Amino acid sequence: MELVWILLIVLVVLVVVGVLIYNGLVQRRLRVDEALAQIQVQLKRRWDLIPNLVNAVKSYMGFEQQVLTQVTEARANAVAAGAQGPAQQAQAEGQLTGALRSLFAVVENYPELKANQNVLELQEQLTTTENQISFSRQHYNASVLDYNTSIQTFPNVLIAGPLGFSKREFFEAEAQAQAVPTVDLGFTQPPAVPPAAPPPPAPPAG
Repeated sequence: MELVWILLIVLVVLVVVGVLIYNGLVQRRLRVDEALAQIQVQLKRRWDLIPNLVNAVKSYMGFEQQVLTQVTEARANAVAAGAQGPAQQAQAEGQLTGALRSLFAVVENYPELKANQNVLELQEQLTTTENQISFSRQHYNASVLDYNTSIQTFPNVLIAGPLGFSKREFFEAEAQAQAVPTVDLGFTQPPAVPPAAPPPPAPPAG
């Protein structure tokens, strides 16, 4: 009889521990989902701002229509990548960030655009959104790291696999999105002037 009570107590302890582990995994998974939703909110805000910026600058930028086309195409690719998972979406969003930075660099060459209040406000809103995306991405990646670690460590691993807790992907920006863009405005550089030949040596004094 005493052995039965011991077994019952052990069984109850195991059940309680299992429930606590399960609840902890669920909470971590929900934090990952909530963090990803915050990224999507900021990305949606950026997608909505981009057409307004393109419309505001396209009439001024007669020589840089290709830059506007790249921004528009990158935006379309980013929207389409939203259903392909965080890794693919991060890659598409990185390309969009690089295209936007190229556009901002070109705008610097147009004084009338730099002084346009509408363009300035849109740039400010996009810059603020970029910062929010960066913060949200950091929060999401930290949540994913915590969750992925928890499902692979003992004793959580004994419950995570059988109950369907699978590894989540990080949302990582591409290196090209973090680099300063090189903008080709289509102007040709003047040919380099060869250095002047050195003067002939002076004749020896007689």
